[in-house]
Amino acid sequence: MYNDNMVYLLLAALLLAAFYVYLLMPSRCSLAKRTPFAGRTYAHRGLYMKNQSVPENSLAAFKAAVQHGYGVELDVQFTKDKQLVVFHDDTLNRACGVDARVDAFTFEQLQQMPLFNTEHHIPLFVDVLAVLDSKVPVIVEIKSVKDYAPLCSATLSVLLEYKGVYCVESFDPRMVRWFRKNAPHIVRGQLSEPYRGWRKGCGTVSAYGMSHLLTDFLTRPNFIAFGIHGKRNHAWFLCKLFGAMMVCWTVRPDDNFEKLKMQYDATIFEHFFPDTRYY
Repeated sequence: MYNDNMVYLLLAALLLAAFYVYLLMPSRCSLAKRTPFAGRTYAHRGLYMKNQSVPENSLAAFKAAVQHGYGVELDVQFTKDKQLVVFHDDTLNRACGVDARVDAFTFEQLQQMPLFNTEHHIPLFVDVLAVLDSKVPVIVEIKSVKDYAPLCSATLSVLLEYKGVYCVESFDPRMVRWFRKNAPHIVRGQLSEPYRGWRKGCGTVSAYGMSHLLTDFLTRPNFIAFGIHGKRNHAWFLCKLFGAMMVCWTVRPDDNFEKLKMQYDATIFEHFFPDTRYY
């Protein structure tokens, strides 16, 4: 009886382990998919100045990134009139001093709101891509919204017209899954971060699941973009072991960039000038 119980317990443990692996298993990023993106540094929201004299997510910031040879990370979302713009925050408070959401205004109205009291304004996604001019790889983060399918579809339509190298990512696994189903040829990534970061915006169970990448069975991402300000968990190590490309965000001057280059395949940075390539 004792031996039988041990066998059952062992089988149960193996089944649980197999189920856990199934949940977080990424899609292995092949050499062909990895090569255009790996070993690169990506300017977070463009190469902007810390004092915002050249503001984040502005055409000037993206032009500066291209001039220095950096890849680019940017954020896309809709305006009220369904124009696809490049802007990070959900609201305009921090960047424009307006207490409202971005999608409360048309693109024309947003052009009356300068970024950080400069002469720069929120740009259209197509105008940013024109500035990039296919010269550097771009990581496109799609901001999470309730009605996500139209935003994903609009982003895909623009990207399909672009001749440069790009990939997509989102914190929202529904959006990553949308690209898995509708554009499986495009390299896709799941944004995540340690548990403490997720806990600021969601409950205990959701924070654990998202920080431990348990939605990967829905999305099967090619890469994991993981926040560095906190401890990496075992799910991070397993995803790397299973062949996902690992991207880190956001590296700043006080972080150990040389150490991070050994741990991650690509780096999103801000406020300093690292090498454009690892190798």
